[in-house]
Amino acid sequence: MTSPYGHTRTRVAARHALLAPDGHVASCIPGITGAVAVIQIDGAMGARFSQVLLTFERGGRAAPAAGPTETFGYFMSGGGTVAIGSLKTRCDAGGYFFAPAGERWSITAPAAGTRVTLFSKCFVALPGTSAPKALIGAASRIKGKPFLGDPDARLQVLLPDTPAFDMAVNIFTYRPGATLPFVETHVMEHGLVMLAGRGVYRLEDCWYPVAAGDAIWMAPYCPQWFVAIGKEPASYLYYKDVNRAPA
Repeated sequence: MTSPYGHTRTRVAARHALLAPDGHVASCIPGITGAVAVIQIDGAMGARFSQVLLTFERGGRAAPAAGPTETFGYFMSGGGTVAIGSLKTRCDAGGYFFAPAGERWSITAPAAGTRVTLFSKCFVALPGTSAPKALIGAASRIKGKPFLGDPDARLQVLLPDTPAFDMAVNIFTYRPGATLPFVETHVMEHGLVMLAGRGVYRLEDCWYPVAAGDAIWMAPYCPQWFVAIGKEPASYLYYKDVNRAPA
C-alpha cells in the first residue's frame, strides 16, 4: 500500500542500514534476465560486499560472467537449477550454493516467483591454503545447534568452517522471546535478510522493528542485538567475513 505521507521503515545511516521491501527499486545487472534484481547492499553504501535479491519470472536466468568475486546464493522461495562448473542440481526453497571466485555459475528454469538472495565479495586468498571448492546444499540437512548453550536460539552453519573460506553464511532461528545473549561488537561485517517472523534489532543506539523480507547492513564494530517477538519463531540469513588477518 502506498503511503500518502512518504513513510518508510527504511533507514540508511553511516554504519548501518535497514532496508524494508516497500523501498525496493530494480536494477539492471549484466547476466541476469527475466528477473527483478534489487541491489540491497554494496560498496556505494560503504560495504565491502554486495547483497542482491533476485525475484524470477518463469524462464528467467542468472548467469553472470566469472570474475574475482565469490558468490553465495540462498533460495528463499521457489526453486531452480543451479550449475557451477561440473556441479548441477535442482534447488528448492532452503537450497543454497557457493561459487568460488573465477568459476561461472548459473540459475536456470526457475519457478515463477522464485526469490534468491546473493552475497558476493572479492575473494582474499590465504597463502599456503587451497581455495575453497564449489558446493550446493540444503539448509534442511544442517542441524541447528544451540547458540552458546541456549536451545531457544539455534544456529545453522551453511559453509564449512575452514581456513579456505573467507566468508561464512549462517541461519539463526529464535523462539519467541529469545535474544542474542549480549550486544555484540566485532570486526566482522554483516549482511542479513529476515526469512521469517518478527523482532527488534538494535543497531548502534537505534532499535528497529523488523519482519520477513527486511535486509540489514552492519559495518565492522557496529553494536548489534536482536530479540524475537510475536507468536512465531523468527529467523534470518546472514553473511560475515572470516578467517583472514586483521588489516
